[in-house]
Amino acid sequence: MSTFFSMTYGLGFATLSATVMHVLLFNGSDLWKQSKRAFGGNRKIDIHTRLMKKYKSVPTWWFYIILVINIPAIIFACEYYNESLQLPWWGVLLACAIAFFFTLPIGIISATTNQQPGLNIITEYIIGYMYPERPVANMCFKVVGTVVSVLVYLGTAWWMMDAIPNLCSQDNGPWKCPMDRVFFDASVIWGLVGPRRIFGNLGEYGGVNWFFLGGAVAPLVVWVFHKAFPRKEWIGLIHMPVLLGATSMMPPASAVNYTSWIIVGFLSGYVLFRYRTEWWKRYNYVLSGGLDAGTAFMTLLIFFALGYWDVGLTWWGSNSSNPEGCLLASCPTAKGIIVDGCPAH
Repeated sequence: MSTFFSMTYGLGFATLSATVMHVLLFNGSDLWKQSKRAFGGNRKIDIHTRLMKKYKSVPTWWFYIILVINIPAIIFACEYYNESLQLPWWGVLLACAIAFFFTLPIGIISATTNQQPGLNIITEYIIGYMYPERPVANMCFKVVGTVVSVLVYLGTAWWMMDAIPNLCSQDNGPWKCPMDRVFFDASVIWGLVGPRRIFGNLGEYGGVNWFFLGGAVAPLVVWVFHKAFPRKEWIGLIHMPVLLGATSMMPPASAVNYTSWIIVGFLSGYVLFRYRTEWWKRYNYVLSGGLDAGTAFMTLLIFFALGYWDVGLTWWGSNSSNPEGCLLASCPTAKGIIVDGCPAH
């Protein structure tokens, strides 16, 4: 693996342990109080709960029916098509158990920061150790699809494969499908080769496992400083799961994709803590939603106005062969390999 790829996995390990530790340290007491109130029948009704009572709730038995139907259906599919899917029945139950365990901590992170740490790395790690050399089973273990998404994905794939020759080919201009390449690489790393021969006692990347410890210690350091300096309110706002998990899209995104995010993030943070303006406190969430909606809208607009008609804009940011502006990025680093235009090692 490249240094970039291995660091991405390491930060993914750190994000998971940081998520659990952050929730225990900063939200543990609130969770304990709310749990005692809920099970003791003395649940506190806050303003949000009071407002939501105006809407009719979805009956709980709906969710029970979905659960009772879906799990046996998934087990049947995995057992009946075992030669293709490779995932045994106990793998389905294990996936459900992992999702159940992480629902609360990830739910809290998502509710308070609008960021959702992924479970793909830890699920790949666990099933890769327990059921090695089966890449399809590894992918089935971590991927959850619905009927609607499957139909949309399948229809989109058929349309694009007919409209674009050599789709996802490495030499096909901008149509390289970076996310699919990362997905394939992950299936080889975690499923075919297996974590034991990469991150375990048979591999060369065992040091990456220390990121689990680093991720657990990071929120603890923030919590200690927060308790030691209670007047420094900004210390308590340092959110290690978000800081570590912000790199979850690297790869397929490269470093240049993060420059605009860093500029907007640090500029908005500076304005918030430097001036604490009422406008910013009131509209920062709206601004965040506007940026997301604007990105989605411009994606569709650019595609249907330019990309669909094979109209391209040539500038340094659209150079698909060298998107980061680094001419040496594609040069080999191994000793003894000589390529024209690249430095010799």
